[in-house]
Amino acid sequence: MKGLLFGVLAGVFVGSPVLAQQTDYVVGSQDVLAITVYDQPDLSGTFNVEADGSFTFPLIGRVAAGGQTLRALEEDLETRLADGYLKHPQVSVAIEQYRSQRIFLMGEVRAPGAYQLTGDMTLIEALARAGSVTASAGDEVMVVRPRDTRSDAGPLTPDDEDAEIIRVNLRALQAGELSHNVPLRDGDTLVVLRAQAVYIFGQVKSPGAFSIEKGTTVLQALSLAGGVTDRGSTGRVFVVREVDGKKKEFKVKLSDTVEPGDTLIVKERFF
Repeated sequence: MKGLLFGVLAGVFVGSPVLAQQTDYVVGSQDVLAITVYDQPDLSGTFNVEADGSFTFPLIGRVAAGGQTLRALEEDLETRLADGYLKHPQVSVAIEQYRSQRIFLMGEVRAPGAYQLTGDMTLIEALARAGSVTASAGDEVMVVRPRDTRSDAGPLTPDDEDAEIIRVNLRALQAGELSHNVPLRDGDTLVVLRAQAVYIFGQVKSPGAFSIEKGTTVLQALSLAGGVTDRGSTGRVFVVREVDGKKKEFKVKLSDTVEPGDTLIVKERFF
């Protein structure tokens, strides 16, 4: 993914980490909260959400934050502070550090692994965190999404019965179609697929394996191999393809479509 995709990735992280303080973010254990009570500096500061989802706040004691959105937590703190402590308290809650939610990146990315899910992270941001895609990446990424909300689950596979599969066309995203920029959720596994390949041999200038897109024709595939040599014949191109579990060879036209795993063989002219 080059060009526009890299340009978009470069602009993803402009601004402060606290900027992404979405009020619908659900707080989890190990998150670090930045809480501000206006005109009350002694009550403002950072607070660690403990393993049980709660933390201790001045004056009111233990607060159950886990499972609450930031907006709900603000309202909860305002209500409890107004109960005999402050008159018309105004509270703002943001995430100082995201630690409770994570996603997994696998396949053709430069740095696969687990990453913290921060704010309203999208597909583009996640790819940037993983160093973008490799040169072997194809044009599709699968977002494997758990159907439940288990935060302690590991990465899922596309074969997992408890997973929802969202297929994203990276080339469309590269072209600027940001409707493909999927918002991510806790537990998502991103699998960047390897590019589909064909093998081209015989009378071509640069034989070898080549990545192709869906719908690639024989003529387009031959151009990837530098074209046919002076001794080759575009009228004598054959494909070796697996059909019903058996390898079969048959002649193809330049306008025919190749399939992943095909082997194209360009034979010599008769004279």
